Amino acid sequence: MSDGKSPQCAKCPLKPCAIDPEAKKPTFCPMVVYPKIVEESMKEYENEFIKNIHRSSTLMEKEGYGFWPRVREVVELCKRLNIKRIGVAFCVGLSEEAGRLDKVFEAWGLDVYSVACKCGSIDKTRIGFEEKDKRKPGRYEPICNPVLQAMILNYVGTELNVVVGLCVGHDTIFMRYSKAPIVYLIAKDRATGHNPAAPLYTPNYFSKRILPYSD
Repeated sequence: MSDGKSPQCAKCPLKPCAIDPEAKKPTFCPMVVYPKIVEESMKEYENEFIKNIHRSSTLMEKEGYGFWPRVREVVELCKRLNIKRIGVAFCVGLSEEAGRLDKVFEAWGLDVYSVACKCGSIDKTRIGFEEKDKRKPGRYEPICNPVLQAMILNYVGTELNVVVGLCVGHDTIFMRYSKAPIVYLIAKDRATGHNPAAPLYTPNYFSKRILPYSD
């Protein structure tokens, strides 16, 4: 049954798009509802920039799927696109991870530029927060500054930027301001050891923290 809303691919039990393009599809399938947009999307792959990224990613999937960790995949993408100058926008809470990543990228010959989220050292009160809004009221507490992170990496001319643990929302701002394309490497999630999918795999354990009707 369909309520007329499309797309709702998460509700599709068969995913015929991944198996047989001629197979029967649910009425909410975007391939059924938006066939013109499907064709319009194909025109974008004529763009050399998009074509090159897509080709590199697809060949990487064939060669290293399930074997190369995501860090290696980022390196491989850079190699195949001839990217030399890479940016790392990271949360200070993941400084150790950022430092290790820096060494890995440099070991592969990449020119790495990294910017911490607290760069600028701007107190939260400067952009309208009150002392009571701070985690520790009455103390100096700098904002996360994703706009500055993006602007600095834009200035030095990075060709690809990697996100390492930026806060939800702050990452959104960074992605909006970054001129270079972005790869997300680490999604910060203190409650799960930076594994945001964990609550979906163990819903009984996390239900009180992710669902509005849990008791």
